[in-house]
Amino acid sequence: MTLRHLDGTRLRVLVIGAGYLAGHIGRRLAGLGHAVTLSSRHRPTGSGARGLAWLPVDIVRRGSVQALLETARPDALVIAHGPSDITWCEANPEQAAAAHHGGARHLAELLDGRRAVLISTDNVFPGRAASCGESQPTEPANAYGRAKLAAEDTLLASGNVLVLRVSLVYGWDRDGLRPNFFTTCALKLSAAEPVAVPDDHWNSPVLVDDVAAWSSALLVSEHTGVVHLGGPRRLTRLTWARHIAQSYGVDPALVSPAPQQSTGYACRPRNACLHSERAGSLPELATLAPMDVFEATARLIAL
Repeated sequence: MTLRHLDGTRLRVLVIGAGYLAGHIGRRLAGLGHAVTLSSRHRPTGSGARGLAWLPVDIVRRGSVQALLETARPDALVIAHGPSDITWCEANPEQAAAAHHGGARHLAELLDGRRAVLISTDNVFPGRAASCGESQPTEPANAYGRAKLAAEDTLLASGNVLVLRVSLVYGWDRDGLRPNFFTTCALKLSAAEPVAVPDDHWNSPVLVDDVAAWSSALLVSEHTGVVHLGGPRRLTRLTWARHIAQSYGVDPALVSPAPQQSTGYACRPRNACLHSERAGSLPELATLAPMDVFEATARLIAL
């Protein structure tokens, strides 16, 4: 059944997660009139979660998840919890699996027909193709991709679930514990500090606001299965970082190339890019075309 406002009643939406992306999704949903609660193991400290309700949960414990659902009594859920540090997950695969797959298993057992959207990743693909659509066979590139794919399979099997796979998410995250690529480069380059980034690692970056918009629109739809969201431009991190430098009016030579394998991105797929074979046919997304990364970079720097 499609979720909708009935007699002016707001939907109760539980967002599993309280980090950068979860906070943006929560604020988008709240702006649309829904009653939003974030949930995570620790109370959020970032500005992105400001003004939103919060409840604690330990996603690896079924009893904690059950208690959360009994307290929040959500009509629908967005699942956007961590850990999302891909390098950390590679070093700690069992903990990554416990959080992502184990948490998904608990949620699937307790959803009881509720609508849910899981935010997933381009790391479920090996990176051999320049870009992957929904029909491309999965073959995770790393422990994070394996954990997320297992979570996808578990939740999709439960019924009323849609998986939104997103490419590299960016935006201003000045107070985050692990700022995204744009924020890290922008802060360094605006101070004329050098950065070294891969010249052989490709992404299709997507603005965090676009992820929030698509998540919110798809949550109140009847669509299930998998949908991809990648930005319209495929580029290397080197090209992007040099564009950021130019946008600040500093020397692009401050950005030096480095082989992917010599950086913290070594365990990522070489091509971490997504495109969608479905989105064009979904009316809920008709007015939500993702912004080009160069245009969005200019707007973010102008803020």
